[in-house]
Amino acid sequence: MKNALIALLGSTMLAAPAFAQDAEAGSENPASQATYGGQSGPDMSLEAMTPEDEAVNVGLSGQDPANIARYLLASGAGSVSISPDGEMLAFRWDVTGQPQLWRLPVSGGQPQQLTFGNGITFFSWSPDSETLIYGADNDGNEQESYYRIAADGSSEALVLAAVEGGFRSFGDFGADGERIAFASTERNGQDFDIYTADLSTGETTRLYEGTFGFFAHDISPDGTRLIVSETVGEDSDNLYLLDIESREITTLAKPDPRANHTNGGFAWLPDSSGFYFASNEDSEFSAITRYDVASGEMSVVKEADYDLGGIKLCGEAGSYMVYTENVDGFDTLHIDQNGKSASLDLSFLPEGQYQASCSMESSTLAIRASGWRTPGDVYVMDLETGEHSRVFASNYAGLDPNRLIRPESVRMMARDGVELQGLLYLPDESSRTEDGPPPVIFFVHGGPTGQSVASFDPVVQYHLDRGLAVFEPNVRGSTGFGRTYVTLDDQKKRRDSVRDLIDMLAALEEDGRVDTSRAAVVGGSYGGYMVNAVLALYPDAFDAGASLFGVGNWVTALQVASPGLKASDRIEYGDIREQEWVDYYTENSPVTLADQIKVPVLYSHGVQDPRIDIYETEIMVKTLRENGIETPYVRIPDEGHGWRKLKNQLFYFRRQAEFLEEQLMGDTDAE
Repeated sequence: MKNALIALLGSTMLAAPAFAQDAEAGSENPASQATYGGQSGPDMSLEAMTPEDEAVNVGLSGQDPANIARYLLASGAGSVSISPDGEMLAFRWDVTGQPQLWRLPVSGGQPQQLTFGNGITFFSWSPDSETLIYGADNDGNEQESYYRIAADGSSEALVLAAVEGGFRSFGDFGADGERIAFASTERNGQDFDIYTADLSTGETTRLYEGTFGFFAHDISPDGTRLIVSETVGEDSDNLYLLDIESREITTLAKPDPRANHTNGGFAWLPDSSGFYFASNEDSEFSAITRYDVASGEMSVVKEADYDLGGIKLCGEAGSYMVYTENVDGFDTLHIDQNGKSASLDLSFLPEGQYQASCSMESSTLAIRASGWRTPGDVYVMDLETGEHSRVFASNYAGLDPNRLIRPESVRMMARDGVELQGLLYLPDESSRTEDGPPPVIFFVHGGPTGQSVASFDPVVQYHLDRGLAVFEPNVRGSTGFGRTYVTLDDQKKRRDSVRDLIDMLAALEEDGRVDTSRAAVVGGSYGGYMVNAVLALYPDAFDAGASLFGVGNWVTALQVASPGLKASDRIEYGDIREQEWVDYYTENSPVTLADQIKVPVLYSHGVQDPRIDIYETEIMVKTLRENGIETPYVRIPDEGHGWRKLKNQLFYFRRQAEFLEEQLMGDTDAE
C-alpha cells in the first residue's frame, strides 16, 4: 500500500499540547483546508474578538504585580529524551513562540534548535542516535505528517506525508532504525489500525485492522513483537502483543471490570523476554507489573497506595528501574537497582512532576522537573555515582521564582459520602489588595479523566499575584485517586461530578480562607463543558464563567467527535448511535438548560479544532446572547484544541484575566 500515506494530510492525539512543523510544509498541505471531526466551520455572523497584531505590553522586570505576559513568557523544557548512546538530550521548547525540537549534550552547554516554523507534535530518537523522527500538523488540526531529521539538524526529509482521514498516533522505532510502528485511521477515517512503515522507501504495511481505538506502543529490542492497546473508555484499555512477522495478535489483558495498562509506559527487558508496565487490574492503584513472554504470566513486582508509573529500565542490562509515585498531584521519583532501592539522594529535585529518560548503553539518567515553581528544568544524573547537575534551567522572564505560590492538597466530603480532592492556591500577603478572604477561581481540568497536578501554570500564578485565590478541583472521574473513583462519573452519573463543584465550593466556604461569595469557574475542553453545566444546573453558585472549547450539545458533540475521542466516548458517555443516549443528552446537554444561566460567560474556540466542533461553543454564545446574558467570545482562526501559539496565548489570557477581575473585583486594569 504505497503511500496512501503520501497523499494528503496528517494528525496527532491530544493530552499534552501537540504542535506543527515548518510554515512551507504546512501552507502547501491540503489538511489546512480540511474539516475533520465534523468541523462545521465558524459562524462569521457572530460578533467575536479575534487575535490581531498588536503591541504586546510585557511590563518591566521586577514590577509588582507582574504583567501577565511575563508569566506566559516564562518557559522551560518540555518532554525530554536521551539518545540511545547516552550522549545527547532532545527536548521540546517553545521559547520561540512555537514548540520546537532542540538538542543539548548531556554534559550541558548551549542548546541547539533543530526545527523551525510552526512547531512539532512529538519526537523520537532512532536506535543509532543519528536521527530523530518528529510529527507536524497544521494549526492544531491534528492531521500529522512525519519527518526525519539528522541529530545535528543538518538535513531533514518528509518520510510520511499526511493522508486524508489519517489521524495518527506514533508508536516506536524498530531495532534497525528504518522501520516505525504507528496507528492511523487512514483506512476509513474512523477506526485506528496498526501499521509499520519503511522510512527509506515510504512503504507502509497494515499489520492489524482495528475497530475504534487500537494503538501501537513499544517494539521489542529484537524487533519481533509490538505492544498494542485497545481503548476502553477514557481511563482504561485492553492489552495485546502483536507478532510483527506473522501478524498474529495475543490477548494479554482484557479485564472486566475495565483497567488501565498503558498510562505508566512500557519497558522491555533487553533480551526481549518480557516487559514492565503499570496496571490497576485487580487493585485500586496502578502497580508495576512484569509480563513474561515465554510463560504468558504476569506478576506484580511493586505496589503502593498511589499510582506508580513513568517506568524506565536504565544502565547495562537494565539493572536500574526508575519510576514515579503520584501523591495527590505531587510526584515522588524512585530509583531501584536489581529490585532494591539504589539509595540515591534525589533531594536536589524541585517539587512537582517528573519525567525521566535513560539508555541501556549508559548509566546517565535525564530528569525533567516541572513544578509549581519550575516551568521545566532538566537534570542529568550518573546512576552509579549519584553525581548530578542541572543542564537546563527554566527562564523566568524577569519573574521572582520565590514569589510563586505552592498549592496545598485539600480533601473534603461530597454530600453522598465520596471523598473529593483538590489543590488550593492562596495569594501571599504581599499580593492581597483588600482585607478579608480573597475571591476564588475554580480551574476545572479536562479529560474528564485528567488530574490537576502541581505543575507550573502561568495563568494561575498570575491571578495569585493579583490577589485572587485559585482552586483546582479533582472531581469524581479524575485519575490519581483509585480505579473506582475514575468510574464514578460514567454515563448517567455525569451530573454527580458537576455537583461535586458545588460541594467543594461549600467546603471552601466553611474553611473560610477564600470568599466563596465571589467565585468564578473556568475550564477547557471537558472542563469547558463543566463550566456550562454547573452554571446551568446551579445558577446561584458562581458569579462568572469562562468556557474554552467546551461542549454545549452532547448529541452533536458525540456524533461528530474526532476518531481519537470516538474510540473511548461510547463507554465514558454512552453510545450515541443508540436512541436511549440521544434522548438522554437531548434532555441533559448544557444548551438545553442554558435558559437557567444568569451570569456573564466568556467563550473561546479554535476554528481548526477537530476534537470539539466550534459549533459547540457558538450555539452557547447564540443562546445566551438571545437571553440577554453578557457573552464575550474569542474566536481564533489558526488554533485547534487549545492555544499552542504564544501570540494567541498573549491575546486570549489577557482578555480572560480582564474579564474575571472585572466580574470578581470590579477591576478592569489586568495587565
